[in-house]
Formats: sequence, structure tokens, C-alpha cells
Amino acid sequence: MFKRMLISLLLVLILLVASVPAIAAGPKAMIGVNVVLNTEVTSALLADLSTHGVIRDVVYEIQGVTLAAKASELDRIRALPYVAAANPDSERAGAPIDTVAATDFADGLSTWDLDAIDVTDYGFDNRQVAYDGTGVYVAVLDTGLLDSWRQYFPEERIAVEYAKCFGGGGGEVGWVSEQPEKWQHDQNSHGTHVTSTIIGYSYRGTPINGVAPMVRIIPVKVLNQNGSGWSSVVARGITYIADLKAGPLADYPVIINMSLGGDELDPMEEAAIDYAIEQGVIIVASAGNRGQAGMGYPGAYAPVISVAASGWIGEWTMGGWWYADVADPTNPEDFYIGDFSGRELSGQDLDIAAPGSWVVGPYQLQSGKISYYYLGGTSMASPHVAGIAALMAQKHPDLTGPQAEAILEGSAIPLPAGCRNVSQPDGSLSNICWGADATGAGLANADLALAATP
Repeated sequence: MFKRMLISLLLVLILLVASVPAIAAGPKAMIGVNVVLNTEVTSALLADLSTHGVIRDVVYEIQGVTLAAKASELDRIRALPYVAAANPDSERAGAPIDTVAATDFADGLSTWDLDAIDVTDYGFDNRQVAYDGTGVYVAVLDTGLLDSWRQYFPEERIAVEYAKCFGGGGGEVGWVSEQPEKWQHDQNSHGTHVTSTIIGYSYRGTPINGVAPMVRIIPVKVLNQNGSGWSSVVARGITYIADLKAGPLADYPVIINMSLGGDELDPMEEAAIDYAIEQGVIIVASAGNRGQAGMGYPGAYAPVISVAASGWIGEWTMGGWWYADVADPTNPEDFYIGDFSGRELSGQDLDIAAPGSWVVGPYQLQSGKISYYYLGGTSMASPHVAGIAALMAQKHPDLTGPQAEAILEGSAIPLPAGCRNVSQPDGSLSNICWGADATGAGLANADLALAATP
């Protein structure tokens, strides 16, 4: 008999992603500036640009330059004839909204969230789709993996030969740099939890299913040990994966998952996304956790497949609900949209919703101490869709980002605006409501998406 789960801890982590505008820093303050040129990068242009600040990094593939400059120089930089766009380096963060300690995963293979997207069903030997992600690479641009990642994941599933860490950013902080091996020395846990949704994980020897359990994960650390970072570093990570797709991974489908975001679209990030999509990379990102304040970027950027966070009305209604049967994954009445999930504002693009409320996975509050938590946030929703995209790409290896987005949206289960009474961890009921701006095309469904994939 399964033990009734004990709630030992409830943490409320609010994702605060607020980039301070350059003008607020004072005209003489040094800020990081990300510049995209409208022509090729040359030594002459770099020499001229260096009269406005200190060059920190050059990303030739996307004609991008980062530099440290006085805030008063920003308008002058923007006015240069060879500059297409220039913005202060934007802060990026990835964090769950809520965590609840879970103490017992014994004998469970299918979790509610995988059942909800029709990948698994209750019980054992429960795959509901004919694909498992074999031959597909998924790059997780995040905090990297914990030192203990081998206790959660099979070594074969982690593409250590391509794993990478980029650090720095922010201009005044330092250059964007590579930091060897730091990708597997994370202290934050965010990237490990995100990865666990895609490929599954071991609970002390008991296998827990994943959306696409046979993909190979490329961990790319672009966020620091507290889960925050800079758009210049994210752009570096995106470009790195795009170059892999153009080179050694040219014959394999490649997907990027970004469970991170910030207030505004950065020009270097935008250029990196466009470059990656041109190389054939499919990009999935979280919608952000700002609720009515709108979506975060890069998720809100139209070419990205953006994901809102849905939940299940069966949460916390019984012992062992995390592995209980979702009776009908196609019934929208059984689901809701989290009140924290970013709503689509004018000029933003929200594509689809996936489970992002109380998703179980590895998450450590103490270094080296193996533990598992329920997390809530759009960070948890995004890897479900990245995993579905991997299944689609296994079926159709030449699948492009625009094609994947169209199929996911066309096969989604509509979730009209509404309200649900939803149980909370403390046993209370909460009435959660959402409008049409919260759902995109509706709920992601792997079975239907695969059926629509040629």
C-alpha cells in the first residue's frame, strides 16, 4: 500500500524578473549593452564601437556585440549607422512558483502530468504513444545539472560531449565566458527538475516515466547558481546549439527548451533565436509567471513555441494523487490555468498550455542530499511541450519550428475561459479563474499531435 504523502515544507518562490532601465541607473553608471549590427562584424566597426564602451563579447553568427558602456552612451550607440538595435542587457531568471516536499514515490511509473498529455496511462507498461524520442537531441538552457545527476538520470541520456556552461554577462559584471564542467555542478536544481520531465528520472531505483525518455539531453548552463542570468548569456547558449545543429548534429532533430524569461525581448536574443530556427532548431519556452502582468521573453516572441501552465482538478484530493489516473485527458473540464501563468498581452504570442502545477521531480534544497519536490510554474510546463516536440521530430525528422507550432496548436484541446475549484496542499479550496488570454490554442496532447504529424 502506498503511504499517504506527508507535506513537510511549503515554499513560495515568487519569480521576480525586473530589468532596470538604463536611464534609472544614472547617465554615468556603467551598464551592459547588447548590440546587433545591420552588417557583418569587422575590425573597423569594432574599433569604432569601442569608442562608446568596452567590448565584452562578439557573436559573429548573429552580428552581435556586447559591451560595457555608460548609460548616457546608449542613445549614441543606437544612432550609429551600422547598428540595427541596442538594448541594456536584460536579466533572465528561471524559478518555480511553489514547491512542496514529496516523501514517497514507491511503485509509481506514470505521473498525473504525463497522463494529462496522453503520453502515459495509470499503472505499468503504460506508454500510450509509439514514439519515445530516440534519435532526437533536446538542449535544456537552464541552470545545468546537480552534481548528483547520475543518481537521477542514466548517463546514456545526457550528451556530456556537448554539455556547456556560459557565464558572465551584464556588461559591468564581466565578459560572457565558457566555464568548463560547471554545467554539472549546479546548486539550484531548476535545470535538473526541468530535465526530469523530459526524460523521466529514478526515485532511488524506481523508474519514473518521461515525456520522451530516449532523447539525449544537452545541458547548457546559462543561469547562475541562484537561477538568474543575462540575455547576452542566453543568446550565447542559443547560438551554440544552432552551431551544433549546423555542424555535428546536422542529421539529427534538435530542440531547445528555455524555462526562463524576463521583461523584454533583447535584440541579441532575438537574433540568436532567428539564427537557430534558420538552422532547423525547434525552440520551446515558458510563458512566464507574471499572471495578468503579461508573458515573459523570449517566450512571448512569436517564432518561439510558448507554453502556459495548466493544472488538474484532482490535485491534492487523495493520497497518491500524483500517480493517480486522469480519467479523460481530452476533457477540458478536468483542467485549469494557473493564476500565475503569464497572460498574452498585445504584441505577445501565447501558443499552448501544458501541465505546470505541482509537477514532481528531483529538487535539492541541500547540496548532495537526494530529494524530490512538487514544483509549480510555467518552467515546469515548457519541458512537457519540448518533449512532445521531440516525439513529433522522431516521427518526422525534418520537422521545422513553424511546422511543429502549427501542429501543436491545431491538435490542442480547446480550454475556454472559466473557473475551477481546486484543492490546495493545506486541504482548502481555491477558486481559480482565467480568460481567453491565458490558454493559447488550448491543452497540449501528445497523442493528437503525433496523429497530426505527417
